Amino acid sequence: MTEFTFSDAGKSSAETKIILASGSNFNAGKFIRKEEAAALKTAARKQKFVGKSGSFAEIFNGKTRIILAGTGNRPSALDLQTLGARLYKKIADTATAAVCLPEDDKKITLSAGQTAAALALGMELGGYRFDKYFTKKPADSYPKLEKVEFVAARAVDASPMAAAQALANAVRYARDLCNEPANNLTPEIYAADIKRLDYLGIDITILDEDKIHDLGMDMLLAVAKGSANLPRVAVLQWRGNKDQKEFDLGLVGKGVTFDSGGISLKPAANMGDMKGDMTGSAVVVAAIKAAALQKLPINVVGVVGLVENMPSGSATRPGDIVRSMSGQTVEIVNTDAEGRLVLGDCLWYIEEKFGVKTIIDIATLTGSTMMTFGFEYAGLFANDDKLAAKLAECGETTGEKLWRLPVNADYDKMMDSDVADMKNAGSRLAGGITAACFLQRFVKDGVKWAHLDIAGVDKDDKGHPLTPKGATAFGVRLLNAFLQSIR
Repeated sequence: MTEFTFSDAGKSSAETKIILASGSNFNAGKFIRKEEAAALKTAARKQKFVGKSGSFAEIFNGKTRIILAGTGNRPSALDLQTLGARLYKKIADTATAAVCLPEDDKKITLSAGQTAAALALGMELGGYRFDKYFTKKPADSYPKLEKVEFVAARAVDASPMAAAQALANAVRYARDLCNEPANNLTPEIYAADIKRLDYLGIDITILDEDKIHDLGMDMLLAVAKGSANLPRVAVLQWRGNKDQKEFDLGLVGKGVTFDSGGISLKPAANMGDMKGDMTGSAVVVAAIKAAALQKLPINVVGVVGLVENMPSGSATRPGDIVRSMSGQTVEIVNTDAEGRLVLGDCLWYIEEKFGVKTIIDIATLTGSTMMTFGFEYAGLFANDDKLAAKLAECGETTGEKLWRLPVNADYDKMMDSDVADMKNAGSRLAGGITAACFLQRFVKDGVKWAHLDIAGVDKDDKGHPLTPKGATAFGVRLLNAFLQSIR
């Protein structure tokens, strides 16, 4: 990760200097020399720079590259994050850069500290790369940027920067997990990696197969039966408010480290993408990591079910009936509808064990939701209007957009079975909704619950400023914004 620092000296020896401007005029003070400012203004006129968000004008004086970066009028934190990501691409080939924070610019309403934090977060998210497995990549193809200095006329509140760096750390951690190949992220390996986070003061318990069996989590075990890799459940507790016994929020994540579909085998095309079927769990773990790094004064508990769904002689068959931890029975009509089985037992566990009254679960659950929204929105399902509205608001703030879909009695009936309390899949119609209805059967009365189906938005095949190609870790920033709102 890049090092970010602050200076109020007015000058910098960085190789690249960046000046933020909301219009064609700018005031760089002592940041650059008068002749450089004059040359930059000339370049801005020639390059038709008017301060539009994401636009640039630049000069090179033989030693130092000077960039004029447009913020637009009254940019939001998300606007500045996007600008930071675009800036990163322009300056990644230099070792040091300095950003002149605007002073007395009424068109930039965020404070200097908030502006710097948003830019830094954008740089860290936009500059993410997963290069772990390259062995012959030329050294000069890697980014060179090591340090970015934010220069201001007076001292700046650095607390927003600390929070942004913690969040960037968590998002990048989640992306690393999701980009890992399934052979190097089995449930056991994954659980051990999560356990390492206890150095942050997170209380982490790993439940092995025997403990899972003793708890009666037979839906989760049914998914794992066909794999040589044993299942795990990771429980993470962050208690930032030690004076309070109750948890403010419970998070549940689907951690299917590889989903072949089981006996209901998926088509071969693009099956490799199923290494990312554990994205929901990575988002939950990373959200709690961010809360710990930021030392949020709240109590949050996360439960993630880690399994691999494979076909074999020991695998669960279509037509099998299993008993959930809740005692309800489930007819398995499709072994590729496995994520809801994992989540159902984890939902019941977090309610029974911790008495949580507000729960959010997140999962790459259904292709149906992806067919509905493509790669733009995640599906939002909830039994509480205020919870749904708050999550949608947080998603707008972070650029991780949610769209609410219904869960009601008519859809719920579609999950009834002729031979058990319920079946694990309905018809092909309304598949995302019926999956949510299945999950709601494991939510106790009086518990506020929301389900985020992030299938489709969990990865980016083209690459955008804040989400380079590969895993996006959609939801980490959204959940962090939600946790910040209840602190």
